[in-house]
Amino acid sequence: MSSTAWKPAVDGIKEVFHAHFTTHAYPAHTHDAWTLMLLDDGAVRYELDRHEHGALVSGVTLLPPHVTHDGRSAVPTGFRKRVLYLDDSVLPLDLIGKAVDTPMLVDPLLRQRVHQLHLALEDPFEASSRLALIAERLKHHFEGATAAVYADPTLADRLRDLLDASVPAGITLAQAAAELQTSPTHLVRAFSKRFGLPPHRYLTGRRVDLARGYLLEGHGAAEVAVMAGFHDQSHLTRHFRRVLGTSPGRFVR
Repeated sequence: MSSTAWKPAVDGIKEVFHAHFTTHAYPAHTHDAWTLMLLDDGAVRYELDRHEHGALVSGVTLLPPHVTHDGRSAVPTGFRKRVLYLDDSVLPLDLIGKAVDTPMLVDPLLRQRVHQLHLALEDPFEASSRLALIAERLKHHFEGATAAVYADPTLADRLRDLLDASVPAGITLAQAAAELQTSPTHLVRAFSKRFGLPPHRYLTGRRVDLARGYLLEGHGAAEVAVMAGFHDQSHLTRHFRRVLGTSPGRFVR
């Protein structure tokens, strides 16, 4: 049995919880947040509102707040899970009833997006962008909503100007949405359509450009990571390799 929990600097995420359980069984309990769960191994059986359900590796499980549930492994080897606890700024409480009826969603795209969000939690802007698209897809499942088309042709360019002005410190997606008087999801979709990449990847590219300049000036990689707006040196190295195919150290040699 092992578990890790932390609070990321991402609006809408109250807690991240990763765990491997073999014999532990959750008693009946409730949460004050939406529970968005991926299983990476095993299977789980649980009761939600007095109805039996199962969680599988192939799906995404969403348990609504304030509804009683329990949980236990459905196989002798136990299960591994990754959980995001989301507040009601991400999903409205009026979706609780529909989530009770269908808590597990077999949706490969949604599962991939949640997995990618877990990998991006150290970067608040990227994580917020990914969370916005996850929330949109969840609402699509429960409301039958379709992606909105934003008509303002200047929106993407105005967001790019905001991003350019915020390097290296950055700006949150919520701040950008408030500044431009639109929703985070509209921002992500409009920018991606206009420039062919999501806003978090554009901002990362600008930070990599900054890092290149600082490295060529002779600054060390750890110092450059902070100067260019990355979380730490490993964060810089990961993105530097993705963009340029080499590490910061090899780049200057």
